[in-house]
Amino acid sequence: MPTQLAKNFRAELNTLHTELFALPQSLADTPWRVGGWTRKQIVGHLLDSAANNRQRFVRAATGGSYAGPNYAQEAWVAAHGYAHQSWDTLLRWWQVEHEILAAVVDRISEDKLETGCVLDEDAPVSLRFLIED
Repeated sequence: MPTQLAKNFRAELNTLHTELFALPQSLADTPWRVGGWTRKQIVGHLLDSAANNRQRFVRAATGGSYAGPNYAQEAWVAAHGYAHQSWDTLLRWWQVEHEILAAVVDRISEDKLETGCVLDEDAPVSLRFLIED
């Protein structure tokens, strides 16, 4: 049975899903702020975060701890070329990636949520913190 954290996680994803899919395609290539990423690149960043977090969540929940790298977000967004993907493709990709991530969070038991996690040289945090963050 999913924890309250998992239910909250899904609810937040559902809200974000509604907001993302309501954005008109005409804004997809428009930077969020002057000099910043476009909405396509922001969605791509969310894809990268989901992919990285899925590894972290699974490894922490099954291995008893997690220690691994942060991710170089600028380099990853550039490497994937999100700015050049179609808006529709990015939205469908976001939906599937986050359905998978939510399924992982659904299966993490309450007793695993305090598992210690370290990203690079950062101070240790709990798996709960990573999921909430």
